[in-house]
Amino acid sequence: MNLEALVKNWFDKWDKGDFLHLPVSENFKHTSPFGTIDGKKLYISQVEENKDKFLGYRFEIHDGIYDDSNGKACVRYTAIQGDFRLDVSEWYYVKGGLIEEIIAYYHIGEIREERQLKGRPGEFS
Repeated sequence: MNLEALVKNWFDKWDKGDFLHLPVSENFKHTSPFGTIDGKKLYISQVEENKDKFLGYRFEIHDGIYDDSNGKACVRYTAIQGDFRLDVSEWYYVKGGLIEEIIAYYHIGEIREERQLKGRPGEFS
């Protein structure tokens, strides 16, 4: 299976709520703004305990870059659950035909006041 098909399989499993059969290795590692989960068993356990936060999404894939020769992919998508939308960019690292690692980037909260830009959109110079 090529990298694009493998990543599509990952999203298909999530679409169906079939998180027990994700195409990940036993050494799977997932890093996000919430931290790092090491190991497939621990990852599945976290999903089990937090189904309301993990399941029921649909995904709008915007962009994907797939480098089969190096086993890397990057996908930009929007995850939608009810009226909640989350814009995500993820890096996928593959080994032996399975996803070995995902590093996810997304915004999980308000921007601290000292980090906010001055002015209004369109007025930045």
